[in-house]
Amino acid sequence: MSSNKKYWKSVEELNENSSIVETLRNNEFVEAIPTDEFLGDDAALSASSTTRRDFLKYVGFSTAAASLVACEGPVIKSIPYVVQPEQIIPGVADYYATTVFDGFDFANLLVKTREGRPIKIENNTIAGAKFSANARVHASILSLYDSLRLKQPKIAGKTASWSEVDAKVKASLADAKAKGGQVVLLTPTLASPSTEKLIAEFIAANPSAKHVVYDAVSSSEALDAFEAAYGERALVDYDFSKAETIVSVGADFLGDWQGGGYDAGYAQGRVPKNGKMSKHFQFESNMTLSGAAADKRFPMTTAIQKQALVKIYNIVTGSAVAVNLGKFDAEVTKAAQQLKASGSKGVLVSGIDDKNAQLLVLAINASLSSEAFTTSGTRQIRKGSNAKVAQLVNDMKAGSVHTLIMSGVNPAYSMPNNNEFVEALKKVTLSVAISLKEDETALASNIAVGTTHYLESWNDLSLTKGTYSLTQPTIRPLFAETKQFQDILLSWTGNTATYYDYLKANSASYLSGSTWNKVVHDGVFVGAVSAAAGGSADYAGAANALAQSKAVSGLELVLYTKTGMGDGQQANNPWLQEFPDPITRVSWDNYITISKADADRLKLENYNVANGGLNGSYADLEVGGTKLEKVPVIIQPGQAVGTVGLSLGYGKKAALKEEMQVGVNAYVLYKNFNNVQSVNVTKAAGDHEFACVQLQKTLMGRGDIIKETTLEVFNTQNAKEWNIQPMVSLDHNPVKAVEVDLWTSFDRSVGHHFNLSIDLNACTGCGACVIACHAENNVPVVGKSEVRRSRDMHWLRIDRYYSSETTFEGDNTKKEEFNGLFGDKGSLGGFGEMEMASENPQVAFQPVMCQHCNHAPCETVCPVAATSHSRQGQNHMAYNRCVGTRYCANNCPYKVRRFNWFLYSKNSEFDYHMNDDLGRMVLNPDVNVRSRGVMEKCSMCIQMTQKTILDAKRDGRAIKDGEFQTACSAACSSGAMIFGDVNDKESKVATLKADDRMYHLLEHVGTQPNVIYHVKVRNT
Repeated sequence: MSSNKKYWKSVEELNENSSIVETLRNNEFVEAIPTDEFLGDDAALSASSTTRRDFLKYVGFSTAAASLVACEGPVIKSIPYVVQPEQIIPGVADYYATTVFDGFDFANLLVKTREGRPIKIENNTIAGAKFSANARVHASILSLYDSLRLKQPKIAGKTASWSEVDAKVKASLADAKAKGGQVVLLTPTLASPSTEKLIAEFIAANPSAKHVVYDAVSSSEALDAFEAAYGERALVDYDFSKAETIVSVGADFLGDWQGGGYDAGYAQGRVPKNGKMSKHFQFESNMTLSGAAADKRFPMTTAIQKQALVKIYNIVTGSAVAVNLGKFDAEVTKAAQQLKASGSKGVLVSGIDDKNAQLLVLAINASLSSEAFTTSGTRQIRKGSNAKVAQLVNDMKAGSVHTLIMSGVNPAYSMPNNNEFVEALKKVTLSVAISLKEDETALASNIAVGTTHYLESWNDLSLTKGTYSLTQPTIRPLFAETKQFQDILLSWTGNTATYYDYLKANSASYLSGSTWNKVVHDGVFVGAVSAAAGGSADYAGAANALAQSKAVSGLELVLYTKTGMGDGQQANNPWLQEFPDPITRVSWDNYITISKADADRLKLENYNVANGGLNGSYADLEVGGTKLEKVPVIIQPGQAVGTVGLSLGYGKKAALKEEMQVGVNAYVLYKNFNNVQSVNVTKAAGDHEFACVQLQKTLMGRGDIIKETTLEVFNTQNAKEWNIQPMVSLDHNPVKAVEVDLWTSFDRSVGHHFNLSIDLNACTGCGACVIACHAENNVPVVGKSEVRRSRDMHWLRIDRYYSSETTFEGDNTKKEEFNGLFGDKGSLGGFGEMEMASENPQVAFQPVMCQHCNHAPCETVCPVAATSHSRQGQNHMAYNRCVGTRYCANNCPYKVRRFNWFLYSKNSEFDYHMNDDLGRMVLNPDVNVRSRGVMEKCSMCIQMTQKTILDAKRDGRAIKDGEFQTACSAACSSGAMIFGDVNDKESKVATLKADDRMYHLLEHVGTQPNVIYHVKVRNT
């Protein structure tokens, strides 16, 4: 085309009075197109050398690409550094070691910054940094740039100055001191030695003050049990890598049980080595990540779980407490006997909210001398006491609390009796909320002040006994009128020092053998630690009491925290709202999960509509007089009959964008901080529309997607028996599909050639890789309505497969027996049946992204060569060439390409982080933001691989194995994803490619993918 010509984006723009044009201007375009400058210029028009063929290339034979992107980019005026900061080199990332703990989630991190902006969370892999980031921690980088953060202090809802706030609080403290009025500091678990020392100094200066620790999701019963046995209020930090037999009674240890972080150790024993792997028994009500990973899973009510725990106690310790397990007796006995036979290589964990149950856990593990259970290095991340929190509320109701200072908590939302708390708050003389957001508690308090995000703060943390970690700021506070809680407390204590100085001076007592600068650099320091003494408690009495516990009347409600939302602190985070739940595959909602049997009895249903969207019934819940109306219903395979599940963390309204105000607040049913309640469930009117991705981009029926075998078969038979190679016909003779090709292959042995290995045994479905991919690659959020239309933009999805039979092998047999398309044995009806899982199905997770095929079917059908292959094995996308024909998506057998239906950036219709200047600060400048009308998909993080190559070239050295990473492989704490160069024959990924368990997705198609999978082995 002629270079001197200007273009309009749409023919409709030639009509100045067009309402369509006006809409587009408001939503998408900054400036009007100056058509009058060239439409009247005959010379300019005649100079065009455009042919019809060229024009069709650009419009892509599709009305979907009718709008052309302007050829000239916008002019952005930048102000250069007058004096460039020494530590910032434009275009080069800096990394800072830090540690996060927000009262619920915790991890040792590296924070990637660009030009002073934190843009990405990475795992700190230095020795001693044992806690990796989960999906929520990876997403916390976006919460830094939340435009609804509380930016200025407020008194009685009106903007005030810090001097006014300080004067009012100090006067209240002085008044309380003079009158002997009670002063209370209400915080979550802090796990910070310096902060706890500072609070002790505050209490010393205010003798009537006390510190109450409130954890929204309580671990008080487990803490009470450990304190009774060992004299220390802490939790055991289990090491599942040392266990050969794992028995879990109601503990989702691959989820949020005791804070999570157990997946790395667990995965080490789940990958078969030398013919061995650990065996995992799971007894639970809800279908969880741990239940999905288990070799043997038994759905049962919590009442029966208590009986099962006593039975295991009897067998392991030789006791004889009477229990009644009914139909579960044989299976529980078998698990208990295997646990006892494993001795020190066995471990038992439980998530039952009962002190007696937790005492039995300690007794069983002590009797086994379990190596996975140790009283040294205990977790310090939960300290809350149900009794002390209840006492505080009673004191507030009685009017005996003079000054209440709250930091990092939102009891007006998360207390089970939140309305009661708000009423009691009115009787407090002065209430102060120190919060990131103007949340429900901040709105109900006399004074609300904004605090800093952890990425703007200094702090120290002792996540486990004997470790000392530092939190350091990676950016100056975005809002000048926000202050860190510790700096505020120093001021109100009368200490003029900054918290940084206070922290640095205090750290010396924890850094024996190290220095401040080294720990700031490393992020973590590991010191000596001794085991907790004691271990005596009335275990026999606990067993008898637990055996006498009765089942709840009616249905049993089991409250839990979702993998994406957790306790609800980040409810305004669109990455987490759009994250599909690993089990139900639903985003933008919470819901009750119910078994098929109970759903049929209550006439509750789920059904799919014509476009694949999932609809479901509503139900009303009532617990102890508290009603929760119109809760959506999901029929969940594997849910124990007689139970329903409901996740916490939803239903927030304050300081949330309207799009994020979804779900119901389940905390109101969290009576006495017990996650099991007696509930009455009744059907309500209406149907709910879910954003469920389960039926979208499915590979069901496309061959052996999930390959499974048993440990016995794996050990006793040849690989060709359990990793069956697909065969095709060549000259009427069967040959292996990998030996036949329609294309001429290229020599790929020179230079780098990248492969990504995914081990189905190690993948727990945690989703950290999904959020890491979002952050690294500027993946847009599209919202519930678009997700429901199958337009989600995730570059990486984690497919969850249920078996409709008792095993996946049963599914394969069923599939092979299909006869034709129709009839009782036809494939159409048969595959429909296979979408309905059994009552207690086996579950498998499979991450799927672009497979970067060496013989890619997408590349051959692109009319403008927008997608092509590199010598390094990556399938490229040239966004500027793409015209959105979507031929490539149609031709992709893996369904991994995404089409930009709309412009998701700077568009008020998609009012998420990309629509405001603050939210866009999180965008990675190395990856361009895609425009409307183009295809996008996983790039195998080409910007990361090329940077590694260039860094090594600059340094004049060879690249070491492990240096090459993608966002997903770097985020994977279980080791399921390994990325590297297969041309390096010593690399780990080259070894994995040669393993007998290796296979490719849809290998019979002949695409030669560069993503490899490993057969899932079950220890049945």
